[in-house]
Amino acid sequence: HTKMSDKSASNLKANGRPPSSNAPGNPAATQSTPEESSNILQRLLAPLSPRWQNWVIRTIMSFFMISSFSLIIYLGPLAIVGLILLLQMLCFKEIIGIGHAIYRSHDLPWFRVLSWFFLFASNYFFFGESMIDQFRILLHRKQFLEPLLTYHRLISFSLYCGGIVGFVVSLVKKHYLKQFTLFGWTHVTLLFLITSSHLMIRNVFDGVIWVILPCAMIICNDMMAYVFGFFFGRTPLIKLSPKKTWEGFLGGGFSTIVFSLLLGHCLIQFDSMVCPIEYDELGNTLNTNCSRHPVFQPVQFRLPFAEFLMEDSSALLGFEALLSSIPWYQFHWHTICMASFASIVAPFGGFFASGFKRAFKIKDFSNTIPGHGGVMDRFDCQIIMGIFVYVYFHTFIMVTSPHHLLRQVYSLRPSDQLKFYEALTEGLAKRGIVPAV
Repeated sequence: HTKMSDKSASNLKANGRPPSSNAPGNPAATQSTPEESSNILQRLLAPLSPRWQNWVIRTIMSFFMISSFSLIIYLGPLAIVGLILLLQMLCFKEIIGIGHAIYRSHDLPWFRVLSWFFLFASNYFFFGESMIDQFRILLHRKQFLEPLLTYHRLISFSLYCGGIVGFVVSLVKKHYLKQFTLFGWTHVTLLFLITSSHLMIRNVFDGVIWVILPCAMIICNDMMAYVFGFFFGRTPLIKLSPKKTWEGFLGGGFSTIVFSLLLGHCLIQFDSMVCPIEYDELGNTLNTNCSRHPVFQPVQFRLPFAEFLMEDSSALLGFEALLSSIPWYQFHWHTICMASFASIVAPFGGFFASGFKRAFKIKDFSNTIPGHGGVMDRFDCQIIMGIFVYVYFHTFIMVTSPHHLLRQVYSLRPSDQLKFYEALTEGLAKRGIVPAV
C-alpha cells in the first residue's frame, strides 16, 4: 500500500491531478464513485446539498430495485432461482475484482479465468445436487440428461481437479506467494457465496415465502435504519460504520418487526407462497398446491400464562377476547423470530463487509448501483440471513415427508419400483401395520 501511495503522490505532482482510478493495482478502481455513475441525477439534483442528493438517489434506486424484485416474484420460483444465481455471480465479480486490483494481479497468468472456472465447477455441483434432489423424476424423463444425472458427482470432481491442475500449471516462480494468496481469496469467496446461494435456492424449493419475506425484512431494516438515522441519528453505533447510529438501529428493528408481521400475514394467504415446489408427473407441470403446514393454518390466540392471570383479572378476559378475534397463525411467531434476527444479527454481515472494505481502503465494492455502491454492498446482510432461514426452517418447522423418498422411488425403473413395493408391503405386514396378503 505504501508503494501504491507513493506512486499516486508522484502522479499527482507530475500531472497536477489525481491518478486514474482505472490504473492497475489501484484499489480505487473498485471504489464507488456516484459522481461518475449518476451524472444525470446529479445534474438534476444540483440545487440540493450533497447529503440530500445522496438521500434522493438512494430512495429512487431503492424503489427501482424493489419494483424489479416484485417483477421477478411475479414470474415465479424458477425466476427467483435465476436471480439468486445472477446476484451470486455479480457479488463474486466484485470481490474478485478487488483482489485483482489490490494485489496487482494483472501480471498473473490465468487468475481471472481460474477464479471463474472454480465458480462454475462449484455451481455445477451444488446447483446440480439441488435440481436432482428436487426434480429427479422430471430429469430422468429426459434421456439426454441421463449420463449427467448418473455421473454428476464424478463430473463435478473432475471439473474441480481440472481447476487444480490448471492452477499448478500456471504457477510462476516469482509470484508463488501472490498466486496462493489469490487462490485462498477465491475459495473463501466461494465458501461464503456458494453456501448462501445454495441454501437460498433450497429455501425457494421449500416455499417461496422463505426467501421473499426474509429478503423483505433485510430491505425494510436497511431502509428504515437509514431513514431513522438520517433524521434522528445522534449516537454512533459502531466504529466500523461511523454513519450507523443507535437511533437508526433501534428504529429499523422496530419497523422491521411490524412490517414483517403485516407482509407475512398477506403472503400466507396464497398457496403459491407457502407450498413447496413439486413436479406433477401426471400433468407434466410444476405446481405449488399442497396440504398446508400447520404453521400456515389459523389458530385460536392464547396469551402466555393466561390461565393463571385470568383468576385475578377480569380485564384480561376482554383483552384476550379482543385478540382472539384477530386472525393468528403460528407462522407469526416464527416471523417475529426471523425479523429479530434480521434486525439484530444480520446487520453484522454489513459491519463485516465494512471492516473488509476498510482493511483495503475502499469505500464500496463497486459503483454498479448509484447511491448504493455495488451489488455486494446491498446483499451483504442477505448472505447471513439466507443461511439462518435455512437452519431455522430445518430446525423448527420442517416435518418428515414421504415426498423426498417417493421422488427417488419413482426415478427407478418400473421393475425396481415393483420390487420396492413388494419389499415394503412384506415388511409392513410383518410389523402388523397392514394385513398380510
